[in-house]
Amino acid sequence: MTKKELAIALHDRKFNCCQAVACAYAQEIGVDVATLFKAGEGFGLGMGCMDGTCGALSGAIMLAGFYNSDGNIDAPATKADTYKISKEMLNLFKEKCHSTICRELKGIDTGEVLCSCPDCIMNAVEVVEEVLKF
Repeated sequence: MTKKELAIALHDRKFNCCQAVACAYAQEIGVDVATLFKAGEGFGLGMGCMDGTCGALSGAIMLAGFYNSDGNIDAPATKADTYKISKEMLNLFKEKCHSTICRELKGIDTGEVLCSCPDCIMNAVEVVEEVLKF
């Protein structure tokens, strides 16, 4: 099963978009699915209100932190690099989906859907694969 297929299967099991993307990479980042599921819960539905960042992109960005952070809580040295990775991921996602905001992606105000949830999830997985090289 590909990561796209896994993420869609998780979404079909009622994982939100963030959870679906992040949990698809649990093994690669060494974090259990339940922890990622809990961490990603508030990011679904555009941070719970459709006005925020797409959950699928949030899940991808969450993976960037697990991938790149040195985890040094006393003297973190990786934040700047992680921010660069996050920016690259955001820009690639926006290029693929034409927005990063849930409400815009779903066409709530315009009636024009820019990208469905399954497509956002698959695009976020593509971004993870392109940038993080999993």
